[in-house]
Amino acid sequence: MDMQANKENVSIVVVPFPAQGHLNQLLHLSIVLSGHGLTVCYAAPATHIYQAKSRIEGWHASAIDSIRFHELPIPPFASPAPNPNSSLFFPSDVEPLLNAFEHVRPHLADLLHSLSISSRRVVVISDKFVSFAASEAAALPNGESYNFQCVPPSIGLQWEGQDSPAGALLRSLGLSAPSTDDCLSEEFVAFITRSERPEYSGILINSCRLIEGEFLDFLMKQQPDFIGKKVFAIGPLNPTVISTDQTTRPRPRPRHHCLDWLDKQPPASVLYVSFGSNSSISDDQIQELAIGLLNSEQRFVWVLREADFGDALITEREDGRKKKLPAGFMERIHGKGIVIGDWAPQLEILSHKAIACFMSHCGWNSCMESISMGVPMLTWPMHSDQPWNSVLVSNYLKVGVIVRDWDRRKEVLLAEEIEKIIKQVMDSDSESDKGKEIKRRAKELGEAVRQAVADGGSSNAELISFINHITR
Repeated sequence: MDMQANKENVSIVVVPFPAQGHLNQLLHLSIVLSGHGLTVCYAAPATHIYQAKSRIEGWHASAIDSIRFHELPIPPFASPAPNPNSSLFFPSDVEPLLNAFEHVRPHLADLLHSLSISSRRVVVISDKFVSFAASEAAALPNGESYNFQCVPPSIGLQWEGQDSPAGALLRSLGLSAPSTDDCLSEEFVAFITRSERPEYSGILINSCRLIEGEFLDFLMKQQPDFIGKKVFAIGPLNPTVISTDQTTRPRPRPRHHCLDWLDKQPPASVLYVSFGSNSSISDDQIQELAIGLLNSEQRFVWVLREADFGDALITEREDGRKKKLPAGFMERIHGKGIVIGDWAPQLEILSHKAIACFMSHCGWNSCMESISMGVPMLTWPMHSDQPWNSVLVSNYLKVGVIVRDWDRRKEVLLAEEIEKIIKQVMDSDSESDKGKEIKRRAKELGEAVRQAVADGGSSNAELISFINHITR
């Protein structure tokens, strides 16, 4: 049997967890695999398929044409408005979606069963939070499952405790793990606790050896989930070369107006500020950040939008959060900065020559995009894996500076502090040695990471190894 026939006889089913940072990474993976001639089915509720497709960027417009999208029926669920002023940053408003999502299981089982009849092998790649997909794969005579990690594998070290081998490793690297308090809501911990713990054939990671090789080596010797498993570090999965050609833009989205504004700015002169799709800062914090940005006298693009609802198709109020800005702010920033109240094309922004730095909540998607574009980060973690990612980016990779330490998560950070850190990294006239150094390191790491996914690079080699394995 020739190699192409091998590929055609294998069906891949990708099952994402229905939140933007997960939908996005697994759609990137689907595009990469289908680009290698594999048959890929992306299975999710209809609204989440639409969400993933409408927000995809950086690929040629035809990149998703060869993917089969399979809609998994989901019962209606409440989608309460996110509360940016909650004392807990974790988006607990998505809890109704979590409960509803478990009902897609029988529909996924039907899909896998039908593919099992016509395929030599059914390969299920699912998010860790969709463990039932792996259990359904195990029920097939020709099924196998792979756990796709949407967070860095090194996150596991944060939860091990000071006295563990993981704690000793971190100390030896001069790192200290942030507290796990408030990272997750009680409801989400309960959701994880009641999830199954199936056996996977292997683990796919949206990271690379350059970034986490040291931690991967440790986990494969010490961590039960990794010991004896095939582990493929294949990231970054986002495109690392972004075309500015209009004809390649995913249909039907026109070029975002912020890119036209960026075209007019000097190279490496703009700070990009965005706290992700599932995070919002409080009304009080908006005021302080606005004044800090203004007083820093730097150019900026600030994405100030409501966090996604559980059902992201519920249209956010475009100017809802802009109303919390200080009086006269929009007039005072004219020509210096812009505030975006809706979805922004982050990859296109980060790849723009005018961008110098990224103030971020440190979702793993944002970290990998920033790293792969060679853009240093100002880190402001909110929940989940973000406190660890902030430490990884700033204290281990040294391509970032922590703006708000996780220990200070309950505080409103004052404008003076924000201004000082922005100037430390951005101000080219009085640029600190630290600012110069993280810019240099970010540029070097970006180049190295882009080489990792190119032909002959480590991530590319592990991707080919994975493809060879599932089509064996």
